[in-house]
Amino acid sequence: MKKSLKWLKRIFYFFLIVLAFITALFVVVSLVTKPSNDRNWNEDQKILATAEIKDNLVFIKNIRNFSYTSTTDYTPAYYDKTFDLSKLQKVWYIVEPFSGIPGSAHTFLSFEFESNEFVAISVEIRKEQGEKYHPFKGLFNKYELMYVIADERDALKLRSNYRKDLVYVYPVRTTPDKARAMFLDMLERANTLAKQPEFYNTITNTCTTNIVRHVDKITPHKVPLFNLRVLLPANSDKLAYELGLIDTDLPFEQARVRYFINEKALKYSEDEDFSKKIRE
Repeated sequence: MKKSLKWLKRIFYFFLIVLAFITALFVVVSLVTKPSNDRNWNEDQKILATAEIKDNLVFIKNIRNFSYTSTTDYTPAYYDKTFDLSKLQKVWYIVEPFSGIPGSAHTFLSFEFESNEFVAISVEIRKEQGEKYHPFKGLFNKYELMYVIADERDALKLRSNYRKDLVYVYPVRTTPDKARAMFLDMLERANTLAKQPEFYNTITNTCTTNIVRHVDKITPHKVPLFNLRVLLPANSDKLAYELGLIDTDLPFEQARVRYFINEKALKYSEDEDFSKKIRE
């Protein structure tokens, strides 16, 4: 019995040493690795969007507008467009929970302008050819960070109709000035990343932590950065609701049902008024 315990202890210590060695190796590699915008990127993340801002007009170059037949089969397309900030009407908060890791999700924003025009901004890892996301690798400078600026139909239908993930689209309670400030701040960050790449980090530099930082610039201390629902944002919609950031008078569970868009996204997939119909 004593011999068995000794062997178990030795095996335990051996695994601790191996784990410590692997962790140290990852740390060393991450410290010497530098972020870059020059890699063999996936087709859907190859081109970075940038913006030119002049007075009340914003010219965005390379808005992604892919047509999908599956998550891996698509027709690449981009367009350039000028937006008038005075016509920005609403901001929408999108939550896409993932299966697998409990609490994990992707979050992003969509900006609504007059005449049923929408543009989405999504903070993502920028994957190289054949690369897949893993949260552990994301701790050690494995992935660069990018701001995907896309036509809303691209960003939403990819997730609801082809990935088959649950998608919730919530109206944000804000003022016109704060909506414009949020939009501009995200565009300026996209411009910065196009010149000065950064690494994604699973804890400190994610889709949701970046949104929180943008909010914090406009309304300081509105959203707590160090909150479990920011780190694991599948329930970040409930946090936003509790903070008064979701523009609804419904109880939360009813709001979650009201702003679930998958069925409508499938029904109106090819409709010219897709963005309007999924919100009806």
